[in-house]
Amino acid sequence: MRTFQTILIEGDALTPIVKLNRPDKLNAINLLMIEELTAAFTDFGEAFARACAPRAVILIGAGEKAFVAGADLAHMNGMGSDAATRFSETGHRLGQLMERSPFPVIAAVNGFALGGGLELALCADFMLASERARFGLPEVTLGLIPGFGGTERLARRVSLGLAREMVFSGRNLNASEAFAAGLVNAVVAPESLLERALEAAGRVRVAAPLAVAKAKELLNADLEGHHAAAFAREARAFGGLFQTADAQEGMSAFSEKRVPAFTGT
Repeated sequence: MRTFQTILIEGDALTPIVKLNRPDKLNAINLLMIEELTAAFTDFGEAFARACAPRAVILIGAGEKAFVAGADLAHMNGMGSDAATRFSETGHRLGQLMERSPFPVIAAVNGFALGGGLELALCADFMLASERARFGLPEVTLGLIPGFGGTERLARRVSLGLAREMVFSGRNLNASEAFAAGLVNAVVAPESLLERALEAAGRVRVAAPLAVAKAKELLNADLEGHHAAAFAREARAFGGLFQTADAQEGMSAFSEKRVPAFTGT
């Protein structure tokens, strides 16, 4: 197994634990993390083709505060439209790789899952949440939109009305609200989160791996036909907003810890 800078691979061959490992940045996503996650899931897919392992993969954030607090604004600030579109497209490729993997992916959300963090968790087959977890897509408060598939995937996990409210306003959900909305499968004490995720993975790993792979393929079949066009539209819109004054103001205001003054330009 190769080594990485932004993620750690723990656990065993049947149930790898992928730890998002930028705790000093609340595990914020940058291009390197996307590339390393893509490499890891590519390796897992090749291993499954050889030996039907892994049987399930757990995704969790390092530290107690965050799964992923969002995209790294230090990385995004100053991006032009073309670079932002490519960044979005890179995130889409990772998400589709996770969705198409022949093994289930379980997101264990141990803190903030905001923006790109929620979008990453939505690429998993299902989520478990710590009582401390918080979920949201706050991009509009920065003058942007979700860029890693959030406009497509969130409305397939929760009601369309709630998805619209979250995307249009940046509203966050706490763990109990996320459970009531069907966004997460269970809410557990923080100290029990990884144990519960391993229990869920354990129930999968004793099942027939080729049957699980085929079941996942069929459960995703109705989604696949619509994703490509939707993601292309999202990437273009995400990149286009980087040309607006509001996006630059939103990201600057966030970095400077002040309220943005949007002008609609």
